[in-house]
Amino acid sequence: MLLGSLITQLENDADAGAVLMATGDLVLQAEVAERAALHEVTPGEYAAFAVARFSGSASDEDWMSVVSALERGDDPAHAVLVKMLRWAISKDRQDDDDTHTGCSCGSGGCRSES
Repeated sequence: MLLGSLITQLENDADAGAVLMATGDLVLQAEVAERAALHEVTPGEYAAFAVARFSGSASDEDWMSVVSALERGDDPAHAVLVKMLRWAISKDRQDDDDTHTGCSCGSGGCRSES
């Protein structure tokens, strides 16, 4: 499957769960669900925003890890998705003390009103 197809499926709540399950990573699925609940979005929305955040903010080194995942994986699209989600979750954890400006929820300050 192509990464673009996966991203499109993430935007559909009915398909997002299946896409995340197909990664085979239960810990990642739980982390995405946790982050999504924190940001008051669905797991699919969180994942789609995470991919967009990676695309716009990742360093050259981060992109090289994605290219490496593409070359090694049996299922390159899911391998890339996992890398991007793990990157976004890591960045969100770093932002936990902030008001989440630029976080993967996509709202540009989801907790600033709390």
